[in-house]
Amino acid sequence: MQKQTHIDEMGQLLADMDGLFDGFLAWLGGQHDPESGGFYYAASSRKMSTGGPDIESTAQALNILERNGLLSSLSEEMKRGLIFFFQKKQDAASGYFYDADPLMREDEVMVARAISYSRNALRKLGGLLLYPLPYEAQRAPAYMSSPEAYLAWLQSVDLSNSWRGCDRLSTSSVYVEQVEPASRRDAFAQTAFGFFGDKQDPQSGLWGEGSYYVRISGTFKLHIFYDHFDVPLPREEHIYQSILYALRHEEAADMCYIRNPIHLLSYMKLLIPAEELCEIIRITLANMKRLLRSDGGFSRELTHSPSAPNVAQIKQGEYYPGMPKAVHIGGGEIEGDMNAGTQALLIRSVCYQLAGSEAPKLGSQEAFHRWAGCS
Repeated sequence: MQKQTHIDEMGQLLADMDGLFDGFLAWLGGQHDPESGGFYYAASSRKMSTGGPDIESTAQALNILERNGLLSSLSEEMKRGLIFFFQKKQDAASGYFYDADPLMREDEVMVARAISYSRNALRKLGGLLLYPLPYEAQRAPAYMSSPEAYLAWLQSVDLSNSWRGCDRLSTSSVYVEQVEPASRRDAFAQTAFGFFGDKQDPQSGLWGEGSYYVRISGTFKLHIFYDHFDVPLPREEHIYQSILYALRHEEAADMCYIRNPIHLLSYMKLLIPAEELCEIIRITLANMKRLLRSDGGFSRELTHSPSAPNVAQIKQGEYYPGMPKAVHIGGGEIEGDMNAGTQALLIRSVCYQLAGSEAPKLGSQEAFHRWAGCS
């Protein structure tokens, strides 16, 4: 009887979560820019003077389309526009992908992430890289000269803010994955895993400093490195207990604080008691509702959509020496933004996965089809 009660509650929770996305695909279509082929971060981004749509938002929009089976519905013209958008962003000399705003080049996390976003987007669209990637072009960071130099760099990363620090550590996997031959690549990977093992808190299972949500977010960033090399996170049960504590006791003031714990749970593949799983998804749904906006999208933060999503984990007043200035790609208004939207959709998918089923395609696909001229 109790088992059936949990099944019924789970079904209702997931149905309620589906209802949050009634206007989402129509919102997504409204962010497309036919001139550049890319997607804006938010409606207010059209008023910014930063050179149009950005790499991350466009790649995230593409991921949303893929998750909803809509890539094949896109017109050839739109696909060509997307391919051209990413190809135009690649620098011929270095192989890196850059947005128009010069501040983007000052943030190593954004620069490394842009490689993965652009390379994967072109692969999905059937487009080609026009130039060799940074490691192939001998333009990888200096710390990739040897495992010893790499360790020195790892040791230099500030973990006083776990989220930012672990983000920097994790994005180095972009360069490690490109190392050849495999034996040399393994030496870099093992250097990283040895360092990570020494830095993990044996009690909480988390890395670095900050609130539980900040440290869970840092741990989520670091799990991406582990995942790239098919290595399980150490002390998973400790991490699980830290996630439960954060959900129960801290305010999820950022969409990342909602997504990162859920994504970590799906990665760890622990056997979660039915009662606790219902509680986790119940709290997650309540947190998501607070970030849904009237335009059909979701905001990164409770008060507004931050204008600089990639460095939003370093809030105003928390910048440290050497931290690059924010790249403003939105107006910081109360509106839906691409960063939050892609995370919200992923949260929904993962919640279904944790419940043992697959998330159905969003019921409002017709709105996107009408916008895209596919029907």
